[in-house]
Amino acid sequence: MYRIILADYADPTHRDAVVEILDAYARDPMGGGEPLPEFTRRHLLDEMARRPNMFSLLAFIDDRPVGLANCIEGFSTFAARPLLNIHDLAVLPGYRGRGVGRALLAEIESIARSRGCCKVTLEVLQGNHAARTAYLNFGFKPYMLGDTLGNAEFWHKHL
Repeated sequence: MYRIILADYADPTHRDAVVEILDAYARDPMGGGEPLPEFTRRHLLDEMARRPNMFSLLAFIDDRPVGLANCIEGFSTFAARPLLNIHDLAVLPGYRGRGVGRALLAEIESIARSRGCCKVTLEVLQGNHAARTAYLNFGFKPYMLGDTLGNAEFWHKHL
């Protein structure tokens, strides 16, 4: 069985788990297929700890960390309430299909409700069929205002 905990960014075991699972996700084709840069590995947890609107959840099976969710609280100007964005959701390959991702999503939803959030958001690649199915089954759907304008798209500009 698994357990979900709020990561303590000061705990070396939690720090290592966050970086290692995120690195495994980054190396996966759905995460870009490249390892985390050394700069990121060295500075990530200190930077995350400086942001009170950010938290990480770790999923453990026995004493092994096997899943991670990095979340950031934002704000909806249209609802005048907070929202919670799932920035990263990752389960190690050997542990997928066991309900770990679903347990992470359930805990995220519980935290979002306790914070009075109006919604939980995430992004998913069109080609990541397993994740898309999991999110749809959990109640997520593509964002759209109406049939004439279509789905919202996630865009970025590197700086």
